[in-house]
Amino acid sequence: MAAAAVARLTAATTCRMRVSGPVTAATTSAASPVTVTLGDLPQQKRSAATATTTTSSGGSPVVVEKRAAAATAAEEEEVEEAAAVAALASAWREVQGAGDWRGMVEPLHPLLRDEVVRYGELVAACYRAFDLDPASKRYLNCKHGKKQMLPAVGMAGAGYTVTRYIYAAPDVALPFGVGGRCSCAGKSRWIGYVAVASNREAARLGRRDILVSFRGTVTGSEWLANFMSALSPARFDPADPRPDVRVESGFLSLYTSDDLSGKFTCGSCRNQLLSEVTRLIDKYKHDDVSITLAGHSMGSSLAILLGYDLAELGLNRGGRGGRGGAIPITVFSFGGPRVGNLEFKRRCDELGVKVLRVANARDPVTRMPGVVLNEAAARVFRVELPWSKACYTHVGVEVALDFFKASHAACVHDLDAYINHLLDGGAAASATTTTLESWRWQMAAIRAGEWLQTLGI
Repeated sequence: MAAAAVARLTAATTCRMRVSGPVTAATTSAASPVTVTLGDLPQQKRSAATATTTTSSGGSPVVVEKRAAAATAAEEEEVEEAAAVAALASAWREVQGAGDWRGMVEPLHPLLRDEVVRYGELVAACYRAFDLDPASKRYLNCKHGKKQMLPAVGMAGAGYTVTRYIYAAPDVALPFGVGGRCSCAGKSRWIGYVAVASNREAARLGRRDILVSFRGTVTGSEWLANFMSALSPARFDPADPRPDVRVESGFLSLYTSDDLSGKFTCGSCRNQLLSEVTRLIDKYKHDDVSITLAGHSMGSSLAILLGYDLAELGLNRGGRGGRGGAIPITVFSFGGPRVGNLEFKRRCDELGVKVLRVANARDPVTRMPGVVLNEAAARVFRVELPWSKACYTHVGVEVALDFFKASHAACVHDLDAYINHLLDGGAAASATTTTLESWRWQMAAIRAGEWLQTLGI
């Protein structure tokens, strides 16, 4: 069924997306644009550029032909847009990973590429709206109100309504117990938002999409949370805690820690998310619904934890969004690290949580945590080793990219660079100055910390 859906997408998808040259997978397939020569087209469908060379001695046929060509081009563009909308609305389940994206990743199908870029832009909105001005009253929070946020960052036409802001407060201490607790620990900061597709966007997508978007690491306490690479049991379901399912303790702390004194918060990041997502599921219980979780870097870890949490508690069951009454949960991860161990991956697979990981081969964050104890160390000749439960493992399907710019080394992890590369390999946009200056040292420190933990120091 997935293969048939991909065939339908290939037939209906437009060629309006720019082709990405440096994507690791081949860039030509049955889904790629077909080159058509002018001789293959009827005379009246020539391009406007060709029409400018036409001459005649009777009046102004050049102007007429140019106008006709322009009108024809506009009509063809409308037809292509309509075909793309119809393709997405009829096969959104496959685009959301119902068939594990078989036949859509290598090479990357244009329609899937469109959706990956669209969700990447919705994650980038978190960075654009994040207030980094120390003199501002909203420092380290969102600069705009919920209704103004997307329009203020240039995404007024995104088709989503922001329903809630999400705040997180990691409970962290300085590495190795030096100096006690961090002064910034326990202070909640804006980490992302929950949004829902408008009626018009829902018609285009073929379903009512509930979106949760997370930014990556910015604050000092969040960087400290990244150091906490020890595995801890998730225990999200009190009735069945599954102690063998373990996740990175820093991400777990960020997801579950409370900040009762926060100005904007009400409970932990987890409680805020579960409350709002279940509210929206109940509100749109008569619609076809999808749950899409998107994040960059550390944000992708929170997206995967939320996806697992929703599925483990069964909060996505009972709706119209999926076959058998389960609402599909899809994670779009950009430059994301590993989140949990092999048992965590197995449980996500069992629960049907779909994860599409967009990863740059030059990005060191995608190889952390688990520099030593990872997928490669868990098995030998398909035989699971005794320490496999202590090995970090990636979840989901990978879209492999490969880009690097010597004059801007931090671009290997920059979200805008990911998006530009998916589109056409364009240069990365500039990141925050402090991030650029400290990035290499932070990565080196994280790696050193993992080695020390592995050695038991």
